[in-house]
Amino acid sequence: MWHAAQETPLLRSLLVVPGMAAWPSYYLHLLLLLLSPTPRPLTGAHHFSAPNTTFNHLALAPGQGSLYVGAVNRLFQLSLELQLEAVAVTGPVIDSPDCVPFRDPAECPQARLTDNANQLLLVSSRAQELVACGQVRQGVCEKRRLGDVTEVLYQAEDPGDGQFVAANTPGVATVGLVVPLPGRDLLLVARGLAGKLSAGVPPLTVRQLAGPQPFSSEGLGRLVVGDFSDYNNSYVGAFADTHSAYFIFRRRGARAQAEYRSYVARICLGDANLYSYVEVPLACRGQGLIQAAFLAPDTLLGAFATGSRGAQAALCAFPLAELDGSMEQARRLCYTASGQGPSGMEEATVEYGVTSRCVTLPADSPESYPCGDEHTPSPIAGRQPLEAQPLLQLGHPISAIAALQADGHMIAFLGDTQGQLHKVFLNSSQGQVYHSQQVGPPGSPISPDLLVDSNGGHLYVLTAQQVNKVPVAACPQFPNCTSCLQARDPLCGWCILQGRCTRKSQCRRAAQPNQWLWSYEEDSHCLHIQSLLPAHHPRQEQGQVTLSVPRLPMLAVDEYFHCAFGDYDSLAHVEGPHVACVTPPQDQVPLNPPGTDHITLPLALMFEDVAVAATNFSFYDCSAVQALEVAAPCHACVSSLWRCHWCPQSSHCVHGEQCPEGERTVYSAQEMDIQGHGPEACPQVVGLAGPHLVPVGWESHLALHVQNLQYFRGLSATYHCWLELPGTLQRLPASLEETAADTGLIHCQAQQFHPSMSQRELPVPIYVTRGEVQRLDNAHALHVILYDCAVGHPDCSHCQAANGSLGCLWCGDGQPTCRYGPLCPPGAVELLCPMPSIYMIEPLTGPTEGGLALTILGSNLGRAFADVQDAVSVAGQPCSPDPALYRTSTRIVCVTSPAPNGTTGPVQVAIKSRSPGISIQHFTYQDPVLLSLSPRWGPQAGGTQLTIHGQHLQTGGNITAFVGGQPCPIQEPVCPKTIVCRTMPQATPGEAMVLVVFGHAERKLLSSPFRYTANPQLVAAEPSVSFRGGGRLIHVRGTGLDVVWQPLLSVWLEAEAEVKALGAQPQDLNPRRSCEAPAAEPQTCIQLGGGLLQCSTICSVNSSGLLLCRSPAVPDGAHPKRVFFTLDNVQVDFASASGGQSFLYQPNPRLAPLSREGLARPYRLKPGHILDVEVQMGNVRLALGPVQYEAEPTMSTFPVEAQVGLGMGAAVLIAAVLLLTLMYRHKSKQALRDYQKVLVQLENLETGVGDQCRKEFTDLMTEMTDLSSDLEASGIPFLDYHTFAERAFFPGHGGCPLLPELEGLEEEGRRATVRQGLTQLSNLLNSKLFLLTLIRTLEEQPGFSQRDRCHVASLLSLVLHGKLEYLTDIMRTLLGDLAAHYVHKNPKLMLRRTETMVEKLLTNWLSICLYAFLREVAGEPLYMLFRAIQYQVDKGPVDAVTGKAKRTLNDSHLLREDVEFRPLTLMVLVGPGAGAAVGSSEMQRLPARVLDTDTITQVKEKVLDQVYKGTPFSQRPSVHALDLEWRSGLAGHLTLSDEDLTSVTQNHWKRLNTLQHYKVPDGATVGLIPQLHNGGAVSQSLAQNCPSGENIPMLEDGDDGGVRLWHLVKATEEPEGAKARRSSLRERERERARAKAIPEIYLTRLLSMKGTLQKFVDDTFQAILSVNRPVPIAVKYLFDFLDELAEKHGIEDPETLHIWKTNSLLLRFWVNALKNPQLLFDVRVSDNVDAILAVIAQTFIDSCTLSEHKVGRDSPVNKLLYAREIPRYKQMVEKYYADIRQSPPVSYQEMNSALAELSGNYTSVSHCLEALQELYNHIHRYYDQIISALEEDPVGQKMQLACRLQQVAALVENKVTDL
Repeated sequence: MWHAAQETPLLRSLLVVPGMAAWPSYYLHLLLLLLSPTPRPLTGAHHFSAPNTTFNHLALAPGQGSLYVGAVNRLFQLSLELQLEAVAVTGPVIDSPDCVPFRDPAECPQARLTDNANQLLLVSSRAQELVACGQVRQGVCEKRRLGDVTEVLYQAEDPGDGQFVAANTPGVATVGLVVPLPGRDLLLVARGLAGKLSAGVPPLTVRQLAGPQPFSSEGLGRLVVGDFSDYNNSYVGAFADTHSAYFIFRRRGARAQAEYRSYVARICLGDANLYSYVEVPLACRGQGLIQAAFLAPDTLLGAFATGSRGAQAALCAFPLAELDGSMEQARRLCYTASGQGPSGMEEATVEYGVTSRCVTLPADSPESYPCGDEHTPSPIAGRQPLEAQPLLQLGHPISAIAALQADGHMIAFLGDTQGQLHKVFLNSSQGQVYHSQQVGPPGSPISPDLLVDSNGGHLYVLTAQQVNKVPVAACPQFPNCTSCLQARDPLCGWCILQGRCTRKSQCRRAAQPNQWLWSYEEDSHCLHIQSLLPAHHPRQEQGQVTLSVPRLPMLAVDEYFHCAFGDYDSLAHVEGPHVACVTPPQDQVPLNPPGTDHITLPLALMFEDVAVAATNFSFYDCSAVQALEVAAPCHACVSSLWRCHWCPQSSHCVHGEQCPEGERTVYSAQEMDIQGHGPEACPQVVGLAGPHLVPVGWESHLALHVQNLQYFRGLSATYHCWLELPGTLQRLPASLEETAADTGLIHCQAQQFHPSMSQRELPVPIYVTRGEVQRLDNAHALHVILYDCAVGHPDCSHCQAANGSLGCLWCGDGQPTCRYGPLCPPGAVELLCPMPSIYMIEPLTGPTEGGLALTILGSNLGRAFADVQDAVSVAGQPCSPDPALYRTSTRIVCVTSPAPNGTTGPVQVAIKSRSPGISIQHFTYQDPVLLSLSPRWGPQAGGTQLTIHGQHLQTGGNITAFVGGQPCPIQEPVCPKTIVCRTMPQATPGEAMVLVVFGHAERKLLSSPFRYTANPQLVAAEPSVSFRGGGRLIHVRGTGLDVVWQPLLSVWLEAEAEVKALGAQPQDLNPRRSCEAPAAEPQTCIQLGGGLLQCSTICSVNSSGLLLCRSPAVPDGAHPKRVFFTLDNVQVDFASASGGQSFLYQPNPRLAPLSREGLARPYRLKPGHILDVEVQMGNVRLALGPVQYEAEPTMSTFPVEAQVGLGMGAAVLIAAVLLLTLMYRHKSKQALRDYQKVLVQLENLETGVGDQCRKEFTDLMTEMTDLSSDLEASGIPFLDYHTFAERAFFPGHGGCPLLPELEGLEEEGRRATVRQGLTQLSNLLNSKLFLLTLIRTLEEQPGFSQRDRCHVASLLSLVLHGKLEYLTDIMRTLLGDLAAHYVHKNPKLMLRRTETMVEKLLTNWLSICLYAFLREVAGEPLYMLFRAIQYQVDKGPVDAVTGKAKRTLNDSHLLREDVEFRPLTLMVLVGPGAGAAVGSSEMQRLPARVLDTDTITQVKEKVLDQVYKGTPFSQRPSVHALDLEWRSGLAGHLTLSDEDLTSVTQNHWKRLNTLQHYKVPDGATVGLIPQLHNGGAVSQSLAQNCPSGENIPMLEDGDDGGVRLWHLVKATEEPEGAKARRSSLRERERERARAKAIPEIYLTRLLSMKGTLQKFVDDTFQAILSVNRPVPIAVKYLFDFLDELAEKHGIEDPETLHIWKTNSLLLRFWVNALKNPQLLFDVRVSDNVDAILAVIAQTFIDSCTLSEHKVGRDSPVNKLLYAREIPRYKQMVEKYYADIRQSPPVSYQEMNSALAELSGNYTSVSHCLEALQELYNHIHRYYDQIISALEEDPVGQKMQLACRLQQVAALVENKVTDL
């Protein structure tokens, strides 16, 4: 374990600093606590890790044998085997990135305890020092001793800004090199822009390592940058060769280059002034930016991002010679040609905004000054990129590269962002990944510090959690030559004589030919034995084997190969590729395995104990061959693989040249040149000489042909015949009759056979032996066939039809039977058979057309088909037998002839010479008729159980059904009146004819075709959880559900064996049913294949859009695998139907019994009986036990007087109670009657609201469908980004948010001066310190209002739009300050309002980043919601004076009076170009829907909306520029207006004119004509630049002689003063009650409107709060930043974080988008639409709160309307936040890339100058305070910020004297 004593020097170095004694004691206690030892790191053979520690960098000291790991708050020193040697603690410390290093914490009030991440870790070998730079204290560095990192050699006590080395932000990379020069070491450091104080640190500096001020850049080279924000380099790596140092980085170019590019920069190693700085772009053709790099010998390797969002990678190689050549060309052009190339184009320039320029020096200047000088231009940037083709592409981004030159080959090692290490062979122009492995935790990127050890044997791989030691080549893991070469590892090969896979250097003789095999060489194959001679050998003899081994390596003179036959070794003699070895003796060869004639042993060619090549070698035994084939031993012997011969006389198989003792030999078939060889020469039985049919019970004589008897000539012997009868082997003596020289006949003794036979014929094997045991070969399988006529011939016809060669006759002796002819007495033979017998006919009915295949079963139905060919009649009609289906004597299948309907009769079979056979059953001809079918429709996917109704449907036996040409499989049985079949899938919806085929007769149902409908769709299913007991009601919503025949909810279960046995039956897809019995319910659970159980319940179809399902019960022990709906043939997973929510089963609940004594004992309560109490939840019944009502105990004795008094009192009490009861009953009955009336009214009201909702929703969906089709042509009228941004930045400013550019300046010269000043102000704003000081100073001013803050924030958003990365950095800094401010007050109030500039900046930033999301994702549902609201409002009357509407969600805008209205359809005359069809040149009539109660202006608005429905609002004519003209007939034209002479005025009230006033009928023709005072033309120009504002409802006009206007209802006549003078308390109470009652009375109308719009509200909220699509990167970035702020400030309350996210995104951006569609769309928003959107937006706001949603009597109406939906919306919000938190984090580079793309969207230079002009006006108001704040800041003084602002003021205000 670590000891505190080891930490003492380090603590002293960290804490005992001069000036720190004044720190409060609690700081020291806190630091001591945090610096206490952590648990011991985990080390192992191949990796090292430390708990709760993040690793940053890795360094290797070559001479020391140590490895150094830089981590957050730690430095680890490890051995090369990753054993911990030392550890130093480096943090956390009290620090702030906004402060220079300090001694006293009071100097930096914002300082906090900060983790110290290691930013740079380098080894100085000359000084034996470790250079370590952290992020704290502005990135200062320290030196530690290489031998012990706990010993600090140098640490700056009071570092100056020249010693700020590393970036002070962990996400910004810092790279560096230690450059050894003669006499001293220098440090080259490159870093990106980070933090408040970064602007003063150049991106590239040269620093000294020794001397009085180590790490200082004073007097050394610095890459001077004009504007840091323009050149924010992101460095990838730094490398050096013998002459130069190279830095690889990414950056966006100067102002003319907006995109990021990859660069490499080079400086000479000895150049301490950076005069030699040259950079050129790098391009990997077709790829993105460089992500990692490595300088290999002569090559620079770079990994570039590729694919969408950089999710993949490509590897490119840039030859160093080409790279240096490109840089030399850029240097030469800038030295000698002013940067101009041969074509005159600029090919080189001086970059980074410095004053130096390319020059024209003498032509030899590049050679004279190879590393530049004071007079040469610098820094030089080449414009021509160095391009390379990708060598390799990978599926994940590459984060690290290393390379190794070994054995003449280049090997690259690539680490990716998922923790995978890929080994790549770089072969000429391509790369090949030959091995990939996971290193460290999956998903953890590999650090760029990928190091190869000094001997090239191992890699050190760093991830954030551990260090791994990985072998460069794992050759030993390949056990044999084949796997070694198949691995394709270029570092590995097979060392033949060592017998292992090795590196080439590890194979001792690798330089000699054929010693080391490499997989990439041509014809590189493992050593193998090509041939063997002989290929096998007899085991009884010892001999020589010759092996042919190509490419056998040569041995030294005293070295030998040897052969190993299994365990036996013999010395090998080598002659070229041929190797000769001696086989082992017989006793050294193992025995043959049982049942085989040989043994196969491994044969290996060995060198010492290494097997060089191997094969198999067989030793055979000829004597074992003959035992393998008993029936033909000679055949087996001479035909075997081995060279074996047969000795016929002794019956032996031998391997020698011939048989012993002069015996004649049958030679092996392999002896082609010897006569008498092969199986044809064997003595053998060729075949039977007589018939092979032998009747049972009759004495028979057998004879067999034999040949090749010459081998036995002159030798006497006896012969025997052997028959293998069932159960016995029968021997018959035999004699030989020689018929020729070498052939003869074997005659077996005559014999009767009586085997027990169950078959007609019995084959019996037969063979011959010479003597008792010497068996002659059978040339082929020989059998005699025993047969019995009685078997298989049950009747006379069968017997007579038997084969004539059998000699069978029908014998009538005793029991009639079929016998062999000689066995039947002569008089008993019957030549004629009895008459036919018919047992059964099938089917019993058939169609009148005939063509039915009728089956007749019986006996004696003819001996052959010819007997019955014309012998069958059915019901008196001929029937044609089918010869293919005829079965002798037993079956006839005939095809019926046509007959009239109703014909019936028996079947008759009349065979010649015999009486006919007549069936008992009768056959009937009938005409099947199809009448109807049910159901009439079904889904296109099929699966509908279709019932076809008709008459005589049970006709024939072969019935098939078709629907629309597709087979409809019939479910048996077919009933007389119904056929049930299951439809098949159909390609397209539509009608399909039903066809039923009865045999060959077709019947079509023409009157009622079956209609295939579109497949049902499921869109929602809830709830998604159930007890295992099932029975929970699931509401499933969708479309087309009423066409499903039998919807099921099913679950697949993985069940245990005992569960499967509980009632689960094997699946029966077509269960048998009965015609009379009703259809059986499907089984609850059925057994599927693969061990699965399926349990289902039947759902009930409530409507076309709703199914009600009960969840299936799941047995205990079963595990649900899939829950799905079966809609006939359509299967839908529950998760798909419920929007991704999987169905879950929970254990059944357990309820405690009422009685503590258990279920058996009752719970005692009150007098009475015992009741059983049960609770049912779905299918789950839970018994709580019985409840017993006990009798009360009897009272004790009581005095008589007391009893009498008590009785009298009780009598009086009872009388009073009776009186009160009578009165109460009367009142109760009256109240009950009133209550029932109210119930009926409420029920009618509820039914009416439901019906109205359904009707309205149907109308609305029809309208929205039409709208969708219109939008496909015209598109949604989105505002362009320019207009959207200005409306979002400057709400309420109309179309002119900014003053015209430089308004009021007359002289052009003065304008140019002001423009110059504003440009300098723009440059000044790029200084982060200036901008932050400006913002903070302005916000501190008491006269700087909230409106001013928002305006300035929007101006800054506009000015910095082209540099969104910079703007984002400013916003992060200000948000951090804001969080620190609110943490000490109330964190939950942060971002609640827009009171500060950063809050408005955040609003604008979200608008910029989410514009694309609005257009692509959320825009369509938002627009559809807006149009649905507009359509619904327009369907009802709207009062033009008060603005109140009948259809609304807002009770304050509800028109409560019952106004009668009638919808009208006007035909609008439209000229060419307006709403007419494209290309039309004539007037067209377009219908327009209006109401008769609409005013003329309202009519014009509706007509314009419908005529110009595809045109943005700004491009339509103004409603005030047109008049409405009613046209009737040819000459009848009447101009309509809101007010004219016909207007009705009564009692100072003038009513606006309506269509009803003018009595305009339905279908009237109207036209829109220009108003005369507009010049007679309709203006169709775009909306003016500065519109005057929105139209508002007409309020009462008191200027017209006291006449007040009204439309539908008159406004209240009571003046406001009178209301205030009411004094009656009762009147005020009554007024309050009436006001409260009105919303409740009209709540049903609001509910109807809400129900109609509900789908569109849900769609909009779903689009906003769904993460099914990728979440916008800005949202993830913002939420991660808020999480960081909470963690930084120790806020663990989840409610606070929820409020921050809600305030920052949902309430700040989305509520604004919901309430103001005009921000995104080019539309007109009326007051009524705006009021409804306000209610929906308030609902969205309520959904974002965490407080419980309570509804009471005093709740606002909108809360009542959405009381049921708000909890669901709350869950959506919480899930939205949770899903975003779980999504992968957004990297700094990804966000910057996204912001870079957005930066160019707003490119108006003039608007930027206007914004700068207005911004300067605000600066001018507080000029002195801003100047003072800049002068008081020490860093601002160094940067001369105040002076630069004064220069701006001089130019803009012409204050020349102020400078």
